[in-house]
Amino acid sequence: MSAAPVNVAERIANRPVSVPAALRDRVAKSSSIEAFRFPDANEQWHSLTWQETLSKVEALANGLLALGLEREQRVAIASGTRIEWILADLAIGFAGGVTTTVYPNTTADEVQYILDHSESRVVIVENVEQLEKMRQTGLEFDSLILIDGTAEGAVSWDDLVAQGEAYAAEHPDALDEIVDSLGLDSLCTLIYTSGTTGRPKGVELTHGNWTYEGTAMDTLDIVTENDLQYLWLPLSHVFGKCLIACQIIIGFASAVDGRIPKIVPNLSVVHPTFMCGAPRIFEKVRVAVLTGNKGIKGQIARWAFGVGAKSRPYRLEGKSMPALLKAQYGLAHKLVFSKLHEKMGGRLRFFISGSAKLNAQVQAWFYSAGLTVVEGYGMTETSAISTLNDPRTPLFGTIGKASPGTEVRIADDGEVLIKGPGVMRGYHKNPEKTAEAIQDGWYGTGDVGEMDAEGNVTITDRKRDLFKTSGGKFIAPQKVEGVIMANCPYLSQIVVLGEGRKYAVALVTMDEPQLLAWGEKRGLKADYAELSQHPDIRESIKGFIDRANERLDRWETVKDFAILDHELTVEDGQVTANMKIRRGKVAETYADVVESLYPKED
Repeated sequence: MSAAPVNVAERIANRPVSVPAALRDRVAKSSSIEAFRFPDANEQWHSLTWQETLSKVEALANGLLALGLEREQRVAIASGTRIEWILADLAIGFAGGVTTTVYPNTTADEVQYILDHSESRVVIVENVEQLEKMRQTGLEFDSLILIDGTAEGAVSWDDLVAQGEAYAAEHPDALDEIVDSLGLDSLCTLIYTSGTTGRPKGVELTHGNWTYEGTAMDTLDIVTENDLQYLWLPLSHVFGKCLIACQIIIGFASAVDGRIPKIVPNLSVVHPTFMCGAPRIFEKVRVAVLTGNKGIKGQIARWAFGVGAKSRPYRLEGKSMPALLKAQYGLAHKLVFSKLHEKMGGRLRFFISGSAKLNAQVQAWFYSAGLTVVEGYGMTETSAISTLNDPRTPLFGTIGKASPGTEVRIADDGEVLIKGPGVMRGYHKNPEKTAEAIQDGWYGTGDVGEMDAEGNVTITDRKRDLFKTSGGKFIAPQKVEGVIMANCPYLSQIVVLGEGRKYAVALVTMDEPQLLAWGEKRGLKADYAELSQHPDIRESIKGFIDRANERLDRWETVKDFAILDHELTVEDGQVTANMKIRRGKVAETYADVVESLYPKED
């Protein structure tokens, strides 16, 4: 790919040298402007300006110094997405520490490994439940800080602030000295990738990585300081963390609430202009519309989306629709699409999907209704956003072009390689793995992809997930899974397998609320396990899979499947903390089930 324009390159080269420096720059520009919005226990929303945010962050940072935090000492955060997570993370940076992220749903065994490997001796926990999990690790801690409530042996949130205020009075220049000493190469964050195989690796991300991400996004002019983001993504994940860096550099505000059931209700309360999410969120919205409208309403909705599909080529190319189609689309919007827009808050300009592949059918469905969903792409090792599909000119099915300042190329074996200021410093305490992953500055993503003449990248699958049938055909399971999920609104999870076999098969789980509603409607008093094995359910899923197979090449089609009587879970080790399926573990656990899908005569 060609080098970035000089003005963009200069902006990236002259970006803030650290996250604290970036926040102070933002306060200098926007002190009285809203930075964050967040709910309290009574669902009342409150607001913080940039100046108020900085004041809270500095008080917490001084509190950490009062507890004895030293330079580059690791501080773990085990909490869901909430305003305190953000304030704590920024405070750790101001105090010269390094944030270690821990998913709240991470198993105790993996928590013990992460804290021990990172040498995190200070931990900030959300509640007593997380506090107890820390104590179960058997590790010794210098300090345990509790966000909600109080507990013996833990520093409360309010006490940390009080200690910080007292420390600042005695050491007024302490934070300035630390912030002035930070540079682009200073370590900022340790994110442990919950890999689908083996122990997680600690990814070292610097202050320069984060300020690059924010500056690169700023140069694209996709979002501005006038935007309002709805932020629900896990901040333990690189995508969520990256969005905070973008916010500080660009200056937009964020409404913060990590409770997934509250996403749709909150959208109509806070009226955001954009939101980022994982594919499953968009799939669930689509499922709710597809399965929620029955009778006349269902017929009208199907007609409206049919009209929307006909309008797509004209709107994508910026052309005028024929008069009749234009009138039909106006009526479809009034009867159906406007209600969907209202549920989303009425002001959404676009969604960005990341962390897993989004099926182009889902994107097209949303666009039919006048809602744009585009994909971004990156890894923990590349600080999240390495490519982005521009919502002003969406190209469904691709992850867009490389971010300004980042280079992307396709290796001879099809692997996507990334080079640029977003690439990690390395794997923590693992120089061998670092050397394997980064060669001549190029990070090997492990994903297989293609690039068109304009530089738009399409991801096919994970390199290690590709499998070859006994007939010699390669199958990309994530592609097949995406097509099936897009065509079957009742599924929750799917794993396509078939290495060395004659054809591909699938293990699937059902969307529990949809399944229970189906049973209730038919007067069946049964639980998930029983209903999932009902013959009518199997027949229905077979019909959806047959329809999905029509969109696949012959050798990719799923010839048989099994419905599991329970979901794959983190606790069983079949799913990672960020909900990625451990394909090998699943294949091993359900080997007998898989074998039953291949009759002996085959």
